[in-house]
Amino acid sequence: MQYSPKVMDHFMNPRNVGEIEEASGIGEVGNAKCGDIMRIYLDIEDEIIKDVKFMTFGCGSAIASSSMATEMVKGKTIHEALAVTNKAVAEALDGLPPVKMHCSVLAEQAIKSALIDYAKKNNIHIPELDGVVIDDDHDHHHDVEEEE
Repeated sequence: MQYSPKVMDHFMNPRNVGEIEEASGIGEVGNAKCGDIMRIYLDIEDEIIKDVKFMTFGCGSAIASSSMATEMVKGKTIHEALAVTNKAVAEALDGLPPVKMHCSVLAEQAIKSALIDYAKKNNIHIPELDGVVIDDDHDHHHDVEEEE
């Protein structure tokens, strides 16, 4: 399986790894069946994402997607962060193999999940999150030869 140099860079040197003690919002998504679990911590002040950290248990693509997604939302407003789609994450990584696209979807969902958590904790309504369903146990079809 071919990975772009950017995917390899974010996998080998992931940005923003760790936890935020008093996080404004925490989002966890994952799929127990394939083992990718992603947790994103946001520190939000005046609607700006001041800091973001992640803990990801999963394959290289999941780690690279988490790392890139955190880079893309850091310093952004909540509304700008909501515009970060899985497609944008994959493009920023110069592409992911088709069987690994679900990793970028997880990254997008983890950010949305953390923002939903933040909105609930602070009793804020974020219109863009209306009707967003975080599918935290979607089935991906993994082929045996996909092992890394």
